[in-house]
Amino acid sequence: MNINAIITEELQVKSHQVDAAVKLIDEGCTIPFISRYRKEATGALNDEQLRKLSERLTYLRNLDDRKSTVTASIEEQGKMTPELKKQIDDVTTMVALEDLYRPYKQKKRTRAAIARERGLDGLAMIIRLCATKLSLDEEAAPYVNPDKEVPTIKDAVNGALDIIAEEISDNADFRAHIRNITFKEGLLVSSAKDSEAESVYEGYYDFTSPVSKMTGYRTLAINRGEKEKFLTVKIEAPVDKIISYLEKHIIIKDNPNTVPALKNTIADSYARLIAPSIERDIRSELTSEAEDGAITVFGKNLEQLLMQPPITGQTVLGWDPAFRTGCKLAVSDPTGKILDTVVIYPTAPQNKVSEAKAILKKLIAKYNITLISCGNGTASRESEAIISDLIKEIPQDVHYVIVNEAGASVYSASELASKEFPQFDVGQRSAASIARRIQDPLAELVKIDPKAIGVGQYQHDMNQRKLDDTLGGVVEDCVNKVGVDLNTASAALLEHISGITGTIAKNIVAYREANGKFMSRRDLLKVPKLGPKAYEQCAGFMRITGGKNPLDATSVHPESYEAATAILKKTGFTPEDITSGNIKGLSLIISDYKKLSDELGVGEFTLKDIVKELEKPGRDPRDEMPKPILKSDVLSMEDLKPGMLLTGTVRNVIDFGAFVDIGVHQDGLVHISQMSSTKRVEHPLDVVSVGDIVDVRVIDVDIPKARISLSMILDEKEAANRKYTKDSSNNKNNRNNGKGNRQDRKPK
Repeated sequence: MNINAIITEELQVKSHQVDAAVKLIDEGCTIPFISRYRKEATGALNDEQLRKLSERLTYLRNLDDRKSTVTASIEEQGKMTPELKKQIDDVTTMVALEDLYRPYKQKKRTRAAIARERGLDGLAMIIRLCATKLSLDEEAAPYVNPDKEVPTIKDAVNGALDIIAEEISDNADFRAHIRNITFKEGLLVSSAKDSEAESVYEGYYDFTSPVSKMTGYRTLAINRGEKEKFLTVKIEAPVDKIISYLEKHIIIKDNPNTVPALKNTIADSYARLIAPSIERDIRSELTSEAEDGAITVFGKNLEQLLMQPPITGQTVLGWDPAFRTGCKLAVSDPTGKILDTVVIYPTAPQNKVSEAKAILKKLIAKYNITLISCGNGTASRESEAIISDLIKEIPQDVHYVIVNEAGASVYSASELASKEFPQFDVGQRSAASIARRIQDPLAELVKIDPKAIGVGQYQHDMNQRKLDDTLGGVVEDCVNKVGVDLNTASAALLEHISGITGTIAKNIVAYREANGKFMSRRDLLKVPKLGPKAYEQCAGFMRITGGKNPLDATSVHPESYEAATAILKKTGFTPEDITSGNIKGLSLIISDYKKLSDELGVGEFTLKDIVKELEKPGRDPRDEMPKPILKSDVLSMEDLKPGMLLTGTVRNVIDFGAFVDIGVHQDGLVHISQMSSTKRVEHPLDVVSVGDIVDVRVIDVDIPKARISLSMILDEKEAANRKYTKDSSNNKNNRNNGKGNRQDRKPK
């Protein structure tokens, strides 16, 4: 199997790009390093392409290893044929390979295996080939042998038919066809185990959908409902068509002595052996596809969340809201250093509002606080009202922002938090996290398990290893895109840098504490266990401000320092101009990149990256992202009215819509049907991402159920037309299966 050729075709890229990327991966290079510093070799494949390539490389290599194991096993049994060997060589999926291997696998002692032990193979072949003019009883009589536990003619016939049933079930071509037709024409049906039981799965108590049209979120919801014993799930296959197909391929002669028995055996083989296995395969495939889709969405959401722009230069008061235990506060200076912590009790049951405001006013005056970062959890709404009132009472220019506090409690109880803040309790640590995640979301959020950050869906119901690998890759890509300050970055942040392990990250921090600031990237080679390979991988992503070499403050890799210096010299600049920010219009001075590239001995991709970095050293890609909305007044659900236009922040994106924070504590849902009036939206991620600032119109407010329906279609006439079209479509669906509206109901 030519793995590189398969990947080349799948990714629709050049073969030399794949060959180079595979070689670099095998040499131990990381995806961020290859993407950023080996563009010439890979033809500038980006992070996403490289991760897909790496994933497929692993899958296909595992498939290749499995082929070797299967081939060796069949050859050892002496059953390998040239045709079978070619089939094994040609398969491209594990499922197809296991179908081929099925007849040769070591099986448990099945009914067919017992029949073979009793010497009934010959009778099975006669029946299978329809090669008898005798009745089955007459043909079976010689096989009766009480010593072999075949006491009657009926036992002999049944045993032979068991052998045929297993042969039908083990046929790879039959299985492939049945799996395909069931997927295309089958129905997935879910029903309630107890129709009177209330649950979030009521929309699936009487649900039918073509297997081929199952959406990922419905698959995962149904799986969870089945796991929690609310639902019974089955796949209804086109049985008549399948049986007809099998009879056509198995009954080769119209023999009245064997055909009735063969027909019964075909039906038995399908119902007893094939159908349950195919149903498991299809449900597993649906789940795998749903998981892949959900993991992709989770990854995109996480990337957007991590890449939110930091709010720099402000002293922030982190506010972890609560009722009985009080609101925990932490003051963080512009560098993230925690200056003070305190607990106030302005919410029920204490309701010490005046006392709390007095404490807040003193903190704001003492530390020159300019921003309050309030978590969106329990008592957030009550805390927000107090903050809004406070801002009106003080002379200072203070704003506040509601921050998604998901994961703050996980972090505050972690070993990492206890080491970082040994003198704080969990509430104080949580408040510190809420303050710092607005100052530098990336640096703070990398300390938390991505699954706890709250931007996914059904994450606990999917393959955890696959989820961890994907989210880990997202975190790695984000950290390396931004880069880190070598002299201030925590070990938790450093360990996500290309080539840096958790142990090396701790060693870097320990070296820094023992020897003072790093003054040169080359000093990294003095860190224990950080060798030349790790240095090559990590150096370009480490930044040193105020070091010996101004290039150390840029993303220019040390291997390109000579070229960068030559560029500066040729264009009349010096390395010192990097620090002063005097390098402007460098790209306009260079008229012929190809000529300069050849002259300096570097690739054009690398040359352009160097020039771009010299023009804007240490640029932060997060600056291009939308800034958080800062507020000074509060809005409640009671203030919302249909038709009201608001601006909000996208908090989470799922398969059927997006949740938007409009500043009322409860996020509103923009259904996918309300995202555009001019085009069909295939997936919400095509329109919005986590962290986007969007204008929305209130459609409906259900205060008792705490539900807010929003639309991104701001013109009500367009929305009305859209609703008419959608309703017409639903009515049509209702006529088709009588369940159109119920299918649209989603579990939370």
